[in-house]
Amino acid sequence: MEQIAPLRVKALKLDGLVSGVYLIGAGPGAADLITVRGSRILAQADIVFYDALIDLSMLDWCSSTKLVQVGKRCGSHSSSQHFINKQLVDAASKYSIVVRLKGGDPLIFGRAQEEIDALEKSNIPYEIVPGITTALAASAELKQPPTTRELSRTLTLTTLPGRCAHEDHKTAIYYMARDQLSEVATALITQGYSADTPVCLMESVSLPAQRSFACTLEQLRFGDVHHHFLDKQPVVVMVGEVYRKKLQTLFPFIESQNHLNLLQKAS
Repeated sequence: MEQIAPLRVKALKLDGLVSGVYLIGAGPGAADLITVRGSRILAQADIVFYDALIDLSMLDWCSSTKLVQVGKRCGSHSSSQHFINKQLVDAASKYSIVVRLKGGDPLIFGRAQEEIDALEKSNIPYEIVPGITTALAASAELKQPPTTRELSRTLTLTTLPGRCAHEDHKTAIYYMARDQLSEVATALITQGYSADTPVCLMESVSLPAQRSFACTLEQLRFGDVHHHFLDKQPVVVMVGEVYRKKLQTLFPFIESQNHLNLLQKAS
């Protein structure tokens, strides 16, 4: 695949960019696979903390930016995650636009949670700009979809089991499931997921009409949910212990069947 060099593509500026920290996915390797939004924010950054695995040519967009390499390459020296967190927090008090440029997608095995926790603890505004994760780029190069209607409707992204020191609370994300929400919840509980496992439902992701809701598998299983959605808008269902905090921060989706029964009796 022929790459388009960053200097041949002008990164247009974004109007009204809010001061804060931006966790940007650099994509799988090639500089021209970064998202348009990612490149535009990068071009306006005051300081960029970048991984060793990125294509350094994408830093050509940063003409007057302070650049700080923070590693992460297997077998080579790199900054500790704790130190990177501190650098981001400190930089946010000195610079307007701070960028953390991470290989692939920041949220897929990118240790973004530690950085998010540090920023939230310090009340620092932040945004996450997704990137193309390597699994999808590799599939594109092979010209082979990892999911097909006839053979595979499940895609697993994982690392070596020995790398995780704690119990692996698996995360499941369902596409095109807005009309089968009860069936999804029932199937997961049957497979061994706890009934109080958190669920996040996102409608019209990244669009102006985007809405986010939260509930548990039990609530999703028994609640009357269809009236919550706009007509024919896509819904992504995200299930797993990693979403526990979202039960307190997102709009509550539905009440459990027991609560619904109590409301019906009281009316």
